[in-house]
Amino acid sequence: MKQRLVVIGNGMAGIRTVEEILAITPDKYAITVFGSEPYGNYNRIMLSSVLSGEKNIEDIVTHDRQWYTDSDIVLHAGPGKAVIAIDRDQHTVTAADGTVAEYDQLLIATGSKHVVPSIPGIKLDGVISFRDIFDVNTMIEYSRKHRHAVVMGGGLLGLEAANGLMSRGMQVTVVHRKPVLLNRQLDEQAGKLLQQELRERGLAFKMPGEVRTLLGDTRNRVRSVVFDDGSEQQCDLFITAIGIRPNLGLAEKAGLHCQRGIVVNDYLQTSDAHIHAVGECIQHRGKTFGLVAPLFQQARVCAQYLSGRDTADYQTLPTATKLKVTGIDLFSVGNFSAEGQCECILFTDPHLGIYKKLVIQDDKLTGAVLYGDTVDGNWYHELLKTEQDIGAIREFLVFGQRYLDTAGSIQ
Repeated sequence: MKQRLVVIGNGMAGIRTVEEILAITPDKYAITVFGSEPYGNYNRIMLSSVLSGEKNIEDIVTHDRQWYTDSDIVLHAGPGKAVIAIDRDQHTVTAADGTVAEYDQLLIATGSKHVVPSIPGIKLDGVISFRDIFDVNTMIEYSRKHRHAVVMGGGLLGLEAANGLMSRGMQVTVVHRKPVLLNRQLDEQAGKLLQQELRERGLAFKMPGEVRTLLGDTRNRVRSVVFDDGSEQQCDLFITAIGIRPNLGLAEKAGLHCQRGIVVNDYLQTSDAHIHAVGECIQHRGKTFGLVAPLFQQARVCAQYLSGRDTADYQTLPTATKLKVTGIDLFSVGNFSAEGQCECILFTDPHLGIYKKLVIQDDKLTGAVLYGDTVDGNWYHELLKTEQDIGAIREFLVFGQRYLDTAGSIQ
């Protein structure tokens, strides 16, 4: 008789775990999936491509409803199917509309929620986040009728939202509290190159800057933004993209051990032996997650454990960053701040807009920032992950793998 596996969350981490389980032990579990959106699984990281018009919603759907049927998975999808309670004693979950499912094993993959800034006017109409298909459809609809948009946040998501809205004809201003764009992923020089290129494309910037308040019209719609320096700017659409935090309310309510996220061990197991968790909702060895690569790695380890296979412990590996804006090439990985006993190798070509920074410590690559030429990004990433001794190739490392291969300097 099959065991009952219930998955709370129909996103990328949860469904990748299900895929991995089906590949290993397709007959072990009777699987039920709950999701709060009325769709099958879709590639959330491609929402920016939908916003920019490069793709349609149909293009980013990875598992349509037929896939669930063909895989013998019961799917409960839609706002009423959001799970609101876990009964750990009875091994049941209950959705908002009263649907109840029993489990032998439970997988929580509730993802994250956007950080809501504490500023006056944040509840006005026309103020939204950038997290799901509903948000994208709202932004596209606004772009058809309105002209002025302000995006709060100069991180990956904020810049992708700003670029998408600009490509749909809106005048967009990005307000960022730091003096450097992507300040968690880029150093100052690369950040300035990025800002210059985006400004040449038509984006405006208010940075470093803070939003003091949002003003509304007589219909309770946002009409302008007041900044910390007292200046005011017209605004029909205000996007918040200042960060995410693990969505752990359901787990806390169920009494699971939580800190910044749902605390899991190296097998992605929570404080309850019958409950695992993966994705942006978890905290592993003090770390939380917001990029897709570690989520898929978690899914693989969790699936192996739930399938009864011997499994390697989950380990957090350095994750590379890329910006999904067509025509802009940037890459960063590891510790690129070059603090302490680190050494830096720099290469710049202002005319071509190329900048490379490699950080080395004890003859090992510990960080890299590339702008304008990212062809060697994956190679640098592999050198960093494997902690390869680069002493013999240090002098030519910045010129890339092809140069070294041609010179016969590296195997």
